[in-house]
Order: sequence, then C-alpha cells, then structure tokens
Amino acid sequence: MTAVSVQPDALVDARPAPPRRRARRRITGGGVAAGVVLWGYGIVAIAPLIVMVFDSFRSNTDVLSHPLAFPTSPTVHNYSVAWSQASFATYVQNSALVTITAVLLDVCVSLPAAYAIGRFGFRGRGVLTAYFLSGLMLPIRLGILPMFYLLGDFHMIDSRLGLILVYAASGVPFSVFILSAFFRTLPGEIEEAARIDGAGDFRIFASVMVPLVRPAIATVVVFRFVPLWTDFFFPLVLLRTTNKYTLPVGLTQFVGEFQQNWAALFAGLVIATVPLVVLFVIATKQIVAGLTAGMSR
Repeated sequence: MTAVSVQPDALVDARPAPPRRRARRRITGGGVAAGVVLWGYGIVAIAPLIVMVFDSFRSNTDVLSHPLAFPTSPTVHNYSVAWSQASFATYVQNSALVTITAVLLDVCVSLPAAYAIGRFGFRGRGVLTAYFLSGLMLPIRLGILPMFYLLGDFHMIDSRLGLILVYAASGVPFSVFILSAFFRTLPGEIEEAARIDGAGDFRIFASVMVPLVRPAIATVVVFRFVPLWTDFFFPLVLLRTTNKYTLPVGLTQFVGEFQQNWAALFAGLVIATVPLVVLFVIATKQIVAGLTAGMSR
C-alpha cells in the first residue's frame, strides 16, 4: 500500500469559509427626510379612513359631540340602517353587477386583440396599434352626447346593460395597451415548444400565453375596477330609476335623506370602500404569485 500525503495547503483550503458579514446600509439625511415625508403622507391618507371606520360603530349623538373619539360602546345599528333603510343592498348589487361584468367583458375582448398585436407581425399592425392608443388620448366624456343618442336608438337608456357596454368599451384601449406590452416581453421559444408538442394557435393562446400574463391581467382588473366602482358621471346620465342606481349615485341620495345621521353616513361609506380594499389585497397576492411563477420557469 502506498501512503497518500496530504499537503497542509489542501487542509487549509478544505475548511469552510467564514460567513460574510452583511454590509450595513448607511443612513443618509436624504433617506431620513424621504422616510419622514412618506410616513407623514401615509398617516394623512389613512387618518380619515380610520376616523370613518371608528365613527361608523358609534351612535350619531356621540359622533356629533366628539367626532374624533374612539368607539367605547361599538354598535352595528348604523350598518343595518344604511343597508336596509337607505337601500344600500340594492346599490351594492347594481355596482357589483355592472362593474364585474364590464371588467370581465373588457378583459375577454382585450386579451385576443393584445395577443395579436403583441405576438404577430402583419400589415397594418402599426395603424391598429395607433387606433387603440387614440382611445387613451380622447376623454370618453366628450362623447357623451352621441353616445346618449346611440343608446337611445337601441333603447338602452336607463338600462344596466347599456352602462356595462359603455364601461367595457371605454376600457379596451387601456387594456390592450397594457396586455400587448406584456405579450411582447414573452420569449418566442415558448410558442415554438408548444407548436412542437402539437398545440394550435388557440391552444397556445389559452393554455400557454394567458397564464403567463397573469400579472398584467391583475393590473388591468385593478385599474379598471376602481374607476368603474367609483364612477358617478355615467350612472347619473344614463340611469333614471332609483333601483338601478350604483353606489356613487346612491350615496348622493343617501346624503340627502340622512344628512343629519353622520354615523349612518360613515357606515355607508365603509360599505362602499370595503370591496376596493379587498380587491387590492387579492390583486396584490396574484401579481406577486404570477411574478414568482414566471421566475421559476
């Protein structure tokens, strides 16, 4: 048997390297000032919401006497008044029906158009892209008069279907712009691999490309849902019947009827705000999950 000699340098090299110390971030005056400004802005933005939530659980007498106090004896009576007596149940149902349907229709129409513009080269693609972009440059409210006459010819005035179509059509340019930009960033090798596996164009679009643009879809949903949920102009112009009003128009009726009952008014505002908060929480998780899934591929 031959003896194997081990060099001392090899033993030294075999030892585990000591853990590296993380470099400490230097705190500068500019960073402190930026943090103070951001925290101050956050407090100013959140403070009215906190007051609104607190006062919605207090009696109207307590709110009028001490508007900024903490609810010592919380009550949900204000929510029952806003939900039943002020017809908030009807307003919420109308807003949910109109907004969700319009956003779904907007996304379903925009996805194929954005996929064609972002992934295929054809004659007239630049003109078609400019046509969609022109919809972002023109305020839709400038066309309310011809739009009103058009809906009147189709007997869609005072109709939730007419409002849904207006909302869905108004969001197509923005949705196509966002989704087509995401489709362009996807590598072409993904489509080639799917075609080798025997997938057709529709299968590639529905099963491969659409799941990859989930962050863009979540972005479109959030940026379209919020303005539609809070829109006051089109429901006021296009709707006539009270039981078809959406939340923003219903809030004006509520303020007129319960202008002395501030506690019930705050409860109604909380009811109108909660769906937006829930949507932001859900959409944020979807965006992060989509980005993480895309990095792991």
